[in-house]
Amino acid sequence: MRRHDMEGEQEKALLGADGVKLCYRISRNPAARGTLVFIHGLASNMTRWSEFFAATTLYDSFNLIRLDLRGHGCSVVRGRINYRIWCDDLARLLDAEKIDRAIIIGHSLGAQVGIHFAHRYPERVSGLVFIDPVYRQALRGLLGRVRTWAPVVGVVATLALWLNRLGLYRRHLPYRDLYQLDLKTRDFLATHKDEDIARLYMSPLADLRFIPWTIFLQELALVVKELPVPESLHVPVRVLLSAGATTSDRDVMRAILKRYPDCEVREIDADHWLLTERPDEGREGIEVFCRALAETT
Repeated sequence: MRRHDMEGEQEKALLGADGVKLCYRISRNPAARGTLVFIHGLASNMTRWSEFFAATTLYDSFNLIRLDLRGHGCSVVRGRINYRIWCDDLARLLDAEKIDRAIIIGHSLGAQVGIHFAHRYPERVSGLVFIDPVYRQALRGLLGRVRTWAPVVGVVATLALWLNRLGLYRRHLPYRDLYQLDLKTRDFLATHKDEDIARLYMSPLADLRFIPWTIFLQELALVVKELPVPESLHVPVRVLLSAGATTSDRDVMRAILKRYPDCEVREIDADHWLLTERPDEGREGIEVFCRALAETT
């Protein structure tokens, strides 16, 4: 039995302001020093954190929450999404669990959600932990091309929304277990040294088996938008950065991160998917950051 099963993690759901079902899991500790909220990235779901939850020691000191963002996993929707909606959903979740403040841990797009949440609800954030955050200015590779074609992506996303309203959409989407995918990917890469994880994990066609077209297209348009300027974020920021990320320019990333008033960066030898490539180092980095933030906030 995995650790997160033994720790009494509960599967729960609540209704968003518009009646959409929002799914999450929570593990409570009566002696918790605080609450940690884990937010997945683009075209992902809460199982991005399953391997971490199976091994982490943070249960000893915190309440732990992970969620499927609206439009992902079990929080199925085919309508409009944006950062305001995601942030309001998260605030509603915290209200439902009677949690005033939390440390937000986000991977990639999840880090962007954390940034917007800290701006929209600053009184509810005691710290932010980013795993490979994404910034428009630093993008390269596939996401760099999406940035160039963002207006076209936005138009196609709007068209997809209209088609959905006409009833033209897939009725069933399988749930993707990213924990199992990561295990298989590591085995595959161990025996195929000429392969790289970016080719395997930056595949829109593979992602679209598990997520509505409308959500995926809107999400692509969102992830390449400008974020609030770093100087305006007045909460502690801690960052785990992949030293070999192919999705972003490393020098540009470093320059952006230096602009946060209170920021500490730790680099790990990985591509953009360090939770897959270096799960132990990633887990240890998150644990160190979260425990330190709890001491200072």
